[in-house]
Amino acid sequence: MTFPRIIVAGTHSGSGKTTVVMGIASALSKRGLRVQTFKTGPDYIDPGYHSVASGRPCRNLDSMLIDQDPLLELFHRSSEGMDLSLVEGVMGLFDGATGLDDRGSAASLARISRTPVVLVVDARSMARSAAAVVHGFASFDRSVNVAGVILNRIGSPRHFDMIKEAIQSSTKVAVLGYIPRDESISLPERHLGLVPAWEMDTPGLERLSSLVEDNIDLDELLKIALSSEAYPEHRRDLFSAQKLRGKVKVAVAMDRAFHFYYQDNLDILSHMGAEIVPFSPLEDSSLPEASAIYIGGGFPELTAEELESNHTMREDILKKAQLGMPIFAECGGLMYLVDRIETPDGVDRSMVGIFSGKVSMGKRLRALGYCHGETLRNTLFGPKGRAIKGHVFHWSSYEGPEDTSWALRLTKGDTNTMEGLAYKNVLASYLHVHFASDLSIAESFISSALEWQKKANRV
Repeated sequence: MTFPRIIVAGTHSGSGKTTVVMGIASALSKRGLRVQTFKTGPDYIDPGYHSVASGRPCRNLDSMLIDQDPLLELFHRSSEGMDLSLVEGVMGLFDGATGLDDRGSAASLARISRTPVVLVVDARSMARSAAAVVHGFASFDRSVNVAGVILNRIGSPRHFDMIKEAIQSSTKVAVLGYIPRDESISLPERHLGLVPAWEMDTPGLERLSSLVEDNIDLDELLKIALSSEAYPEHRRDLFSAQKLRGKVKVAVAMDRAFHFYYQDNLDILSHMGAEIVPFSPLEDSSLPEASAIYIGGGFPELTAEELESNHTMREDILKKAQLGMPIFAECGGLMYLVDRIETPDGVDRSMVGIFSGKVSMGKRLRALGYCHGETLRNTLFGPKGRAIKGHVFHWSSYEGPEDTSWALRLTKGDTNTMEGLAYKNVLASYLHVHFASDLSIAESFISSALEWQKKANRV
């Protein structure tokens, strides 16, 4: 069994991986090909760009959060029927969670899934030295197949020809083409990374798509994808029939304020019986009919005034929490459920108020990285003592009462952190979890929703 797939990896962060993947996805989609995009690691913003470019929801493949068999299952499941599975790496090709090995890296994913790599090299202010870079990456670990290279920020056709000649004379890596220097296709940045995809102008994507079509040999790229080795055998347990739990509606916050979700999390909930019902804490006056609420991350600090002004939505969510409806909130969702947010310009805005205290935006990164830990009480994650793992990335901090009863203990390296807020059937935390890492979390959430549904039907 095999399917056409490639991983687009960089020499470092900022090399142009996202730009290249967007351009390839858009150009091939315009040819009528079915392109499924993926992002290595826990990132939420890059997948938004890929989804716009391909017209399909992007998926995350995180070998730190997800064990090998479920990771391979997710990759294969979303690739079925596609003409190309296009994966963006994370940071540099070999950059993982530690300096001792490449766990969590694009190289690790390439090795696990037997997927060829196309390397993106930022060639600005380089000529023959680019060949040394390509040679080094291709020879560093022979178990990773660096099959092609795309050169970014090329100054002229002559510049490209010089580098192409150098690479071809010193390596066996195929030179697939280049992206010229063009500020109109640069992606803007914000404190969590790139600015979200819907803030990108469509002409920028159209320009990028044309540049890729004109300057990259997409037919050769597809040949590399089609040359992928046989896909590894793996168990397929995530979407087995016995995971169906019953039909229940889950309201999921989806708007400019809240939009950080793993698509596979939503798919797993759907498989377990959930009907995903999107709603907007910004625009809707009340919650849709549902038996549970899921509020993901995003940028509530940038829309805090609008969130505050939607009194009826805030009151509806607070009432549902007091009645015992299951509510699961991650990062930005936590920020929304506390009393107040202090915005970047120092203004306090009232939020839902399930939890006392406020969240303040800082000028430095507060937390970043993978964590593991345990629940300190019974929560939506399950009973006290449940092992958990996930990823944190935030610039804000929560300030609560001195007697705050924490719901989670998280460990990152040698550091333990008390975290997470719980009230009745509400759990809010900075921790982002992937349900494929532990299906029992999703099962516990859906079970709580079903219990609420039964109770509501009896009233």
